[in-house]
Amino acid sequence: MKRIFTFWLTSIICISAGAQNFKVTLQAPQYKSGIAYLTYHMGKNLNVEDSAGVNSNGVAIFTGKRKLPGGIYAVVLPGKRITVDFFTDKEQVISIKIDTNDLVNKTVVTGSKENILFQQYQQYIAVKGKLLEAERQAYLQATTKKDSALHEANYLKYNKELKDYRENIILNHPKSMMAVLLNAMKEPKLLGNRMVTRNDSLQNYYYYKAHYWDGITFMDDRILRTPFFLPKFEKYYREILVQQADSIIKEADYQLLLARSSPEIYKFLLNWLTDEYINPKYMGQDAVFVHLFEKYHSKGLTSWLNEKQMETISRRAYMLMANLIGLKAAELDMLDTTGKPSPLYQVKADYTVVCFWDPTCGHCKEELPRLDSIYRSSWKDHGVKIYAVLSADSKEDLKNEWLKYIREHHIGDWTNVYQTKEMEAATAAAQKPGYRQLYDITLTPTLYLLDSEKRIIGKKLTWQQLDELLHVKWGSKTN
Repeated sequence: MKRIFTFWLTSIICISAGAQNFKVTLQAPQYKSGIAYLTYHMGKNLNVEDSAGVNSNGVAIFTGKRKLPGGIYAVVLPGKRITVDFFTDKEQVISIKIDTNDLVNKTVVTGSKENILFQQYQQYIAVKGKLLEAERQAYLQATTKKDSALHEANYLKYNKELKDYRENIILNHPKSMMAVLLNAMKEPKLLGNRMVTRNDSLQNYYYYKAHYWDGITFMDDRILRTPFFLPKFEKYYREILVQQADSIIKEADYQLLLARSSPEIYKFLLNWLTDEYINPKYMGQDAVFVHLFEKYHSKGLTSWLNEKQMETISRRAYMLMANLIGLKAAELDMLDTTGKPSPLYQVKADYTVVCFWDPTCGHCKEELPRLDSIYRSSWKDHGVKIYAVLSADSKEDLKNEWLKYIREHHIGDWTNVYQTKEMEAATAAAQKPGYRQLYDITLTPTLYLLDSEKRIIGKKLTWQQLDELLHVKWGSKTN
């Protein structure tokens, strides 16, 4: 399944925030023709809001019958080599005069108070940045300890002045777009540089996590249109949080609750989380997606999604609900190779590997002998049994080929089962989910690992991953 985040994201950024029209006038005397673009920052990309032709006087006018949501925007000049950032907030009639000979000091933005602070910041950064880089280069080229110490001290001095300048903006203009930007850029400090013991590491981790969102509110939609929020948000969920479903669900619910008064952030968060966990990277995280479906999507709290998007989400959720890690596996009422009933729960074992496979599947033909090899050499002696399900559309037509494969590859000591067409039709007539839905079978082979009570402890793993998981389980029993 293709990732659908950007597809859903479009439904956020086109929401009208009011009846007010916007007008952004670009004055770039160095240009006499070409197409300029009005764009906004969203994550790592610039997204096009509007385009306009540059006339012979170097003027281009962007207009729209809606209010531009607050955030960091950029005018992209003809040729797409030069961009100039500016802020928008409440003011919607803005003029930008550009001199390409000195973009930092000679660009003038009028009609928006937010840009006065932004321009002052850019000019300060330009000066301070040169000083910092000069001291860094001097430090690298220093030939004596005295010179190294001097340039290091100067570098730290300028860096502190830059930090203090930023903190003063946040302190004196806490509701400004500039403060939103600077808070989004901040990284929390660690408690200390020395992490000698595991406890030191844990304390630093908990402190870092607790202060990760300092200064950032999930109730200010402007934060979305910056280049810093999305990477910061992605890092939090992919690197900072413990990658367990319960931890992720708790954090997601809390942040969504905070964002309920800010419609754009709420939609952004829910769309991103849905896309991130609809096909998660780690086993067990699909529980996050199911939770989001049950608590938000199925309750009608995502009205901005269209019918096709909701159908995709719903179908995927129903395929996962019965096979989450920790749940008891659904019963499989199947027949064995002699035509006798052989349900899954009739198998008594410390661990049961459920294998869904197809004798015409090339990958199955490669993997099943390897699965049988590790089963015979190790698993069998540890109380593991294999329950192998014929999973193909034309089961009756494949029955002879299925039986032939079992005989030729000597896997008769597995519990080999299948379901007749009549059994499948009866399940559908009773409006009950079939085994493909219950076990989310979209590819073969698909492997599940169940414990002695038939609870799912591993799913959609390779036989190598199953072997590692089993050794962990055996090791924990020994300990």
